Amino acid sequence: MESKLVIYNTLTRQKERFEPLHAPNVGMYVCGPTVYGDPHLGHARPAITFDLVFRYLKHLGYKVRYVRNITDVGHLEHDADEGEDKIAKKARLEQLEPMEIAQYYTNRYHQAMDALNVLRPSIEPHATGHIIEQQQLVQQILDNGFAYESNGSVYFDIEAYNKQFKYGILSGRSLENIKDASRELDGVGEKRNQADFALWKKAQPEHIMRWPSPWSDGFPGWHCECTAMGRKYLGEEFDIHGGGMDLVFPHHECEIAQAQASMGHPAVKYWMHNNMLTINGQKMGKSYNNFITLEQFFTGNHPLLKKAYSPMTIRFFVLSAHYRGTVDFSNEALEAAEKGLEKLMNAIADLERVQVADKCDAETEKVVKALRQKCYDAMNDDFATPQVISYLFEACTTINKLVDHKATICADCLKELKEVMQLFTFDILGLRSQESGDGSQAREEAFGKVVDMVLELRAKAKANKDWATSDKIRDELAAAGFEVKDTKDGVTWKLNK
Repeated sequence: MESKLVIYNTLTRQKERFEPLHAPNVGMYVCGPTVYGDPHLGHARPAITFDLVFRYLKHLGYKVRYVRNITDVGHLEHDADEGEDKIAKKARLEQLEPMEIAQYYTNRYHQAMDALNVLRPSIEPHATGHIIEQQQLVQQILDNGFAYESNGSVYFDIEAYNKQFKYGILSGRSLENIKDASRELDGVGEKRNQADFALWKKAQPEHIMRWPSPWSDGFPGWHCECTAMGRKYLGEEFDIHGGGMDLVFPHHECEIAQAQASMGHPAVKYWMHNNMLTINGQKMGKSYNNFITLEQFFTGNHPLLKKAYSPMTIRFFVLSAHYRGTVDFSNEALEAAEKGLEKLMNAIADLERVQVADKCDAETEKVVKALRQKCYDAMNDDFATPQVISYLFEACTTINKLVDHKATICADCLKELKEVMQLFTFDILGLRSQESGDGSQAREEAFGKVVDMVLELRAKAKANKDWATSDKIRDELAAAGFEVKDTKDGVTWKLNK
């Protein structure tokens, strides 16, 4: 199939037409969470970003195998050279099994992602379930001369690799810059070069999680898991590898080197990275002690929050910015997202109240007939969701005019408008009504029927010239938050949130 989708490739630093290696099959790997704490807003952005990519590629007709890993226990995060495994540390402090900690927070992550309407991936492999594959990867790199064993640990030889290939192609860093920036860490005496990273680390006596290997009882380096699992489930070459921009270096840089060193060729065609969520200009994350968990957003239980925000408000907030742009948290920005989402959902609900005319007025016809292609053009331009939302808001203005009888629309155009609003709002952007999936849709329908029944009683009171009852019903509805409008063609209502 001919693709009109253009995506920004971090590797080449330019937009490229999306041409899958084996269309219509698409392989996509995204780095998932390290499960040692409650998911926070920083976890939401990559999950929502690549959920959007997953949804849109499937909509275009591709058969997508989406792999998102779970980093559980065993390694030391970042470079496997210092500190204590965070999950093992938490297990020791709470006197629980490490896998008990990992499972608990994996469940918490899934619950939060479900609330955000993030689709489950095709495959969700765990690092600890693929130790053999990671050992095989290490052995291949050793056999090819790009790694060395030292005191039971195995390190990637960056200088040897750099002579044949080039280390730093994703981040744009030179080997000399990497050497200069390398910290003095434990294990320096074992390394030929301080910038070399661990592929396998010999476990110290206090390290809880360990596995036998040809080199020592130990554990794999952080970077190995994604290379090994991506190859296992997507093959030696696949289309998209994604994650947060903070993973460009060292994690994804090391992945590129490991793939090249083990197979002799690159594994990934397109590298995609979402930008960061920040608070007062600083990255949000556990290591900065400034993160807000998703549960805290949903309940409002955090000093930085003025109120609770629904999961769909969070999703809309994330999608309101382009995935490659920085988003700075503020209550004002979330309140604006809340109002924008309400505007969109109210307009879609109001479509059911629009009356069909014999023909459209010129402006309505122009808006409706252009809307679908404009939204596709925005999505095809590197997933420009802010532009899509702006077009949907333009349609909301038209819908409001139709409800107020300031515009007319024919049956065919109304059908098209409903289909496009449904497609891009719910199917592609992944938004949904603030409550759904738990029987709330049926409750909302019943709720609407009750309001309509009350308005019928009001209409009868007006017909009988019982103005006192009519006014009382109107005033009680207004006090309960309903906006009731009397028009020449009947009565309309909506709930002001």
